[in-house]
Amino acid sequence: MDDDDDEGPPLPPGGKNYMTPAGHARLRAELHALWSVERPKIVEIVSWAAGNGDRSENGDYQYGKKRLREIDRRVRFLQKRLAIAEVVDPAAQTQRDRVFFGATVTFVNSRDEERTVTILGVDEAEMSRGEVSPSSPIARALLRARAGEAVRMMTPGGWEEIEVLAVSYP
Repeated sequence: MDDDDDEGPPLPPGGKNYMTPAGHARLRAELHALWSVERPKIVEIVSWAAGNGDRSENGDYQYGKKRLREIDRRVRFLQKRLAIAEVVDPAAQTQRDRVFFGATVTFVNSRDEERTVTILGVDEAEMSRGEVSPSSPIARALLRARAGEAVRMMTPGGWEEIEVLAVSYP
């Protein structure tokens, strides 16, 4: 297995790597910072440490080499993800009454618990902020639904019906 694939969430098999313009810009900025700022600093430290003699007990050298491997692994991961990214601007969505990528959806479950989620790309979604990826069970259940519709989703406890209350886009 390719060790670059463990840097982030896996893409759905055969699925596209959808991303918002903001998410794409964040990944590009991270790649630039790693490649143009952090990596050259670490290379300089490793070069300096290598010139100090015995590398086996040289903490700066060993830490620097380890950090270079981490940076290079993350750079490869970001390059691969950005190369296959399909940038979709949710603000340009024409069918604003239905749930598609980029939608913010408010729904209520059978226990009358109301939740709001935003469907974002797998590399930008953060559950703690109420963001889910299109491959998540909740997003798969909500996709194409309209406000007022009830949909079913699979949960660890079995099937659950949820009702879509509102759909909005930025």
